[in-house]
Amino acid sequence: MAGTGPHHAVREDWLALACEDVIAPGQPILDAHHHLWDRPEGRYRATEFRGDVEAGHDVRASICVQCRTGYRPGGPTAMQPVGEVETILDWCRDQPLYPAGIVAFADLQLGTGVRPVLEALILAGDGHVRGIRNTTAYHPDPVVRSNPRPAPDGLLRSDAFREGCTLLNEHGLCLDIWAYRTQLAEVVELARALPDLTIIVDHCGGPLGVGPFRREDPENFRAWRDSLASVAELPNTRIKIGGFGLSVMGYSYADEATPPHSRDLAADCEPFVVITESDSGSILKAEFPPELDIVGAPMFAHGNDQSKTTT
Repeated sequence: MAGTGPHHAVREDWLALACEDVIAPGQPILDAHHHLWDRPEGRYRATEFRGDVEAGHDVRASICVQCRTGYRPGGPTAMQPVGEVETILDWCRDQPLYPAGIVAFADLQLGTGVRPVLEALILAGDGHVRGIRNTTAYHPDPVVRSNPRPAPDGLLRSDAFREGCTLLNEHGLCLDIWAYRTQLAEVVELARALPDLTIIVDHCGGPLGVGPFRREDPENFRAWRDSLASVAELPNTRIKIGGFGLSVMGYSYADEATPPHSRDLAADCEPFVVITESDSGSILKAEFPPELDIVGAPMFAHGNDQSKTTT
């Protein structure tokens, strides 16, 4: 295993073992979902991200998604996540389109009490903050885990969380949700309850392949497909295509001797991508550096993979 917990460490020497030509180097790309951080186990800041996006693909701009880094060390707990926006913009001050937008964190369980936090995030973001994401992925089996701080059960159904969500549209913000396929009925309920709020479902709606789930099981695939179709029927939902490589989905690329080739990534994710693209408004993303576990493949391989599965 390349790391402990749900995330793997970034191993530059392992990633360097991959080699393939870039497909469609002239295709303009907006990377709609990546992360930046500086942690004891490793860093992936603007410098590292720029090195990856300039390795061959024409990435014009990006959307950086919260991952609990750079929080303010003191002050009110609810306001500490504003430090993540401040930190990201400081790292990226010399490259304004990386990111062009930020999906930040504000604790929506505060209900209407989250208003001053949203206002502080928007002020700190100087036009960059476009959405909010909370930790929402939950499953009772501890093996089905993709976050060091798992969400509580029933968060998406809680009155306080929904009350906080009502303020997002008022502030011109969308809601990003990372939920497993077993939670998609809750996403449907939330989207129906808040029809004016744009809800973006991360990681293809969370197909699962660990614990009681097997990626190769046709019943497991059908359950994901049917649940995602219910989400996609709603006019206020969008689905991000990406996240393939997450170990919770049943992938183990990071345990292999060499990184996967884009043809292998494309073959593994194609059934999910075909269904997702046919269902709803879809958004391509790299989910780099960690596919979040990561790093399970070099960024150019993810770019080639997306070129192969969408043409």
